[in-house]
Amino acid sequence: MQPLSRLFNPKSIAVIGGGAWGEAVLHQAQKFGYGGKLFAIHPSKTEVAGIQAWPGAHLLPEPPDAAFIGINREATVGAVERLRKRGAGGAICFASGFAEASAEDHSGADAQVRLLRAADGMPVLGPNCYGFINALDRVAIWPDQHGLTPVDRGVAILTQSSNISINLTMQRRGLPIAYMVTCGNQAQLSQADIATALLDDERVTAIGLHVEGFSDLRAWEALAQKAHAKNVPILAIKVGASEQARSAAVSHTASIAGHDSGAQALLDRLGIARSPDLSSFLETLKLLHMTGPLKSTGIASISCSGGEASLAADLGQAKGLSFPPLDADQKTGLRAALGSKVALANPLDYHTYIWRDEDAMTAAWSSMVAPHLALTMLVVDFPRADLCDPADWSCAVNAALRVKAETGAHIAMTASLPELMPEDIASALMAGGVVPLNGLPEALQAVHDAQRTSPISGGELLLPGPNRTAQLIDEFEAKTALWSYGVPIPGGVLLDDRSDVTAVSDLSFPVVAKVQGLAHKTGAAGIALGLRSVEDVSQALPTLADGPVLVEEMIEDTVVELLVGVVRDPAHGFVLTVGAGGTLTELWNDTASLLIPANDDAIGAALDGLRIAPLLGGYRGKDAADRAAMLDAINAVQSYVIDHADTLEEIEINPLLCTPSDAIAADALIRKVP
Repeated sequence: MQPLSRLFNPKSIAVIGGGAWGEAVLHQAQKFGYGGKLFAIHPSKTEVAGIQAWPGAHLLPEPPDAAFIGINREATVGAVERLRKRGAGGAICFASGFAEASAEDHSGADAQVRLLRAADGMPVLGPNCYGFINALDRVAIWPDQHGLTPVDRGVAILTQSSNISINLTMQRRGLPIAYMVTCGNQAQLSQADIATALLDDERVTAIGLHVEGFSDLRAWEALAQKAHAKNVPILAIKVGASEQARSAAVSHTASIAGHDSGAQALLDRLGIARSPDLSSFLETLKLLHMTGPLKSTGIASISCSGGEASLAADLGQAKGLSFPPLDADQKTGLRAALGSKVALANPLDYHTYIWRDEDAMTAAWSSMVAPHLALTMLVVDFPRADLCDPADWSCAVNAALRVKAETGAHIAMTASLPELMPEDIASALMAGGVVPLNGLPEALQAVHDAQRTSPISGGELLLPGPNRTAQLIDEFEAKTALWSYGVPIPGGVLLDDRSDVTAVSDLSFPVVAKVQGLAHKTGAAGIALGLRSVEDVSQALPTLADGPVLVEEMIEDTVVELLVGVVRDPAHGFVLTVGAGGTLTELWNDTASLLIPANDDAIGAALDGLRIAPLLGGYRGKDAADRAAMLDAINAVQSYVIDHADTLEEIEINPLLCTPSDAIAADALIRKVP
């Protein structure tokens, strides 16, 4: 494929189509101050929106670097081919009705195939997209109004929704947006491809992605590695869930991991932070633009209200942030600036004694700054300028700017309500290096999401491969397969003939009897526990459901029961889930998910993040589970998955019985192609 630099920083733009959309693109380009050449292409008009029109791309005086195709689907395919033959740098396909509409129009997929064949390596953005705005170079190939202004540096935002992108351009938060790119159905150029190309622009400070779904996982891995190498943070707001994975809910693992765990595991693997909503998304991008990734979750909050201080503490704690106690230097400086009437703490309510005294405000706020803090947050809400006089708040702005200049630390001024941070104030603060944050919840979420992350090592992701029709194999076969890879299993015998139980006598009692072929045995007459003799086994067998019976030795020194499962998620790879196991799996819902292959550090971090982690380590003087044995069992499962990736759909050990000296698979389930 041709480089994307011509498309996104074009020296000439051609617009195909003389209707309202084509005219709008030409108007927007001129309005935004585009300094390159503009061409219009129309079969009969001599001009479009005041720009000379040419009958066809082949007659243009030069190949355009970028072209906006604002005509119908069928005509778009031919236009792409003609542009490619003319040597164009790339095209934006505005029309819809391609693969994204396949559910309603069966010809859409075929049209997309023809579009890609026509492009033959020429970059194509879309189809079904609005185009893009490059605010760094005053390029707007955009058929509608937008709210961007030219900037010298800023963040790049890529969306799969044109409407969301329009809305984001209208933000009034002071966020400098360098690129706004709509990706459409990504027939050729994926979000990962585009973001990777934009990383070459040194003026891009961070990248924000609105993601509906992932496609080429290798391209996403390459993006993550390049962004990490360039120290450009990436933030995503991910919507939707993997319906394919959720539909495979035979095991506990599938029902848990089939919602959003795969997407989150992929983002974690790539070192991409995730924002829960658009408002927090913008605030986090603003913070990343100003400070880069933060070094910790430790912050200071300063306000002139006890209510705001308490609110900051509660909201921050809920988001996993910390407010470190004041050290001696902080207390000394604060006491000198505030006197003896103010209780010193973090968050700090400094009252209003020093309001309007800019020197005292600067001294107090500077005293809260400390090297161990990632951010010092000044909570200030500005009055409505249409009803009130905001002049009395200039002291706060000036003091904040002085604190930044004197300390060089990361300083943010946060309005507790988003609308109480005026855009002109935000711009003035940013010019002086102070981060303006709109809304206290959004600001604290931004601090959480702006933590320094890096891609998780462990090798290339195991790709999910094509869809397949899988079948459930019985527990005995599943355990035997896992045992061959190093997963310990209890001693046991399989009884095809229930009338002959003599083989059971070779086992160590107590034992458990389990009917084969049932995914969930409890409550389905599929299991009998605590059988302490051959006679107990004989008496229990008639009470069980039909089918072969596996009789196994029971493990009695269990410290904790774990779930270890893997689901093939068509969108994200093979999702490894670990968590609280046994009969309380769904009740506890205490799990963590990673993508295969996962290294020991990642698995260990996942285990340590579980609510049952204290039990694993030995709780209140009880024995700890053998951590090395747990890791060995989990890695054995990974090895089995890697070797059977072409046929495997799902695997689960529940429970993995963790003892002081071992980790034993008490039950196992595998779904795979026969």
